[in-house]
Amino acid sequence: MKAILLAGGKGTRLRPLTLHTPKPIVPIFNRPFLHYQIDLLKQVPEIDEVILSLNYQPRRIEEIFGDGADAGIKIRYVVEPAPLGTAGAVKYAGDKLTESVVVFNGDVLTQIDLAAVIRLHRERKAKATIVLTPVENPSAYGLVETDAQGNIQRFLEKPKPEEITTNRINAGIYVLEPDTFDRIPSEVAWSIERSYFPSLVERGETFVAYVYDGYWIDIGTHEKYIQVHRDIMDGRFTAAPFNGGSRQWIAPDSRVEAGATVEGPCFIDEGTVIKAGARVGPYTVLGSHTHVEEDATLNGTIIWPNSRVSRNAAVGSAIVGRNCHLGRHVSVSDGAVLGDRTTLTDFTRF
Repeated sequence: MKAILLAGGKGTRLRPLTLHTPKPIVPIFNRPFLHYQIDLLKQVPEIDEVILSLNYQPRRIEEIFGDGADAGIKIRYVVEPAPLGTAGAVKYAGDKLTESVVVFNGDVLTQIDLAAVIRLHRERKAKATIVLTPVENPSAYGLVETDAQGNIQRFLEKPKPEEITTNRINAGIYVLEPDTFDRIPSEVAWSIERSYFPSLVERGETFVAYVYDGYWIDIGTHEKYIQVHRDIMDGRFTAAPFNGGSRQWIAPDSRVEAGATVEGPCFIDEGTVIKAGARVGPYTVLGSHTHVEEDATLNGTIIWPNSRVSRNAAVGSAIVGRNCHLGRHVSVSDGAVLGDRTTLTDFTRF
């Protein structure tokens, strides 16, 4: 059985972080995000190959994952000649498949039981199975209606309050039968949500929902990217190095000088130096070889590798890219996002 990961987007909602780093390899702590999705797929032994559908900076991704030997599963790459939309990408990547295929959106983090989804798909002899998840604010999403037997009835795109009949949304996880791909035009941008799925409903084909109310998040915005780290540190999502337990992780070869204050939960990667008088507050994530100088204060900050925070700088719940330099007495406010190689000169307020 194969799995297709739709990882070709430009990650526009995460810019400027994704200008030099494709979204699938944006780090969660010190691991590229795609590792977490592959870990989930590996829990289903019959999935023997992951097909990565790419378009944006594909070589950056292939350099990290190669043939999948290190990840523990075979990986094959399919690069779209141009952005083909979600359905177009599925057809381009899976046009020669003959058995059921698992499809994942490239920005979804979840702990769903994939084997159970596949089992439902087979029990119902479905042409397609879609995972739905409930949300607190249905008006902000496209909603999916089902009948009492879990058959898909209708898709509502961001309905008005009076039109809301359900709180379930498309979770971006599917099991599909390749014999339905013939309705997707070749090498044309085509939407799985707006065109392919409605075609199943219109033709009366067996199209069923698997409802999942466990952990699920779309990491594709700055706010959600920060939230993922906090959820792992708080044990709401189980992943290394915290694994639902430890509230503080400090690499053995990092250096925290006497007089520095480090408050958990936090993550401090290898080669990091925290000088005397510095304060690292809760939910801070420091990438490898980051330097935090004397009397600097970090509070819920995420910093990618090889950056420097100078003396007396204060950084709130912000994201700082790779190879950045924050000068002395710099102040960076909550919600700020600094792209790779940003330099803020002394006393700058951002």
